[in-house]
Formats: sequence, structure tokens, C-alpha cells
Amino acid sequence: MNEKKLAQALTDPARVFADPMSVVSEATLTNEQKIEILRRWEYDAKELQVADEEGFAETGRGEVLDEVLSALRELGQGPGTERSPTTKHGGV
Repeated sequence: MNEKKLAQALTDPARVFADPMSVVSEATLTNEQKIEILRRWEYDAKELQVADEEGFAETGRGEVLDEVLSALRELGQGPGTERSPTTKHGGV
């Protein structure tokens, strides 16, 4: 994956990858890069869930968070909490 595509994946993973497991299977990425991309996707999915809960959007994409968490588990990672604020996004 070239640098431009990687930078795009780090800011908007859904534009680059069809689904979270595509990140896991991308051979040109290191595990650290895969985890970073999936953490961004996790944060985005949590933001969409909050928007749904508060009636700001009807995204219908709640299942994406489950897919992201499954992909992270494939890489030996659990849900991220270190970057989450103290909100309904899942922070402490």
C-alpha cells in the first residue's frame, strides 16, 4: 500500500477498505498499521452509534462496530479505551 493510500486509510478507513476484515488480510500493512487503522474505524463506528442513539442520524451501521472488534480480536487486540473520552462512546 502506498503512503497516500495509507494516510487515507488512517483518516477514513471505510473509503479504503470494504470491511474491517479486509484490513486484517492486507499483506502490505504491518500489524501496528492494521491496529491503528482499526482503532480509527472503531472510534468512527462508536461516533455513528452515538449519533443513532441521539437521533442525529439513521446510519443503520451498528454492526460495523462488531466487525471492527472482531477484526481487532484477530490481531490479538481488545476494544480500545485509551483514546476514548469519558462519554457514551465507551470511555471510562
